[in-house]
Amino acid sequence: MKKIQFKTNINCGSCVAKVTPFMQKAESVEQWKVDTATREKILTVEGDAVNEKEVVKAVQDAGFKIERQ
Repeated sequence: MKKIQFKTNINCGSCVAKVTPFMQKAESVEQWKVDTATREKILTVEGDAVNEKEVVKAVQDAGFKIERQ
């Protein structure tokens, strides 16, 4: 399984709830989580064929900033 990490500004449970529907629509994403306890707010995405552009678009469509770590 492929794993990609991104820095985001998803910083609380409410923000995670807001981005969840967008991440669920991303077909290449099998699992994802955001470590809101770290300063960088690391989003870890996993899947056999994770599409980095699809993840970036999903997070941006939800209204958050994202950049590859």
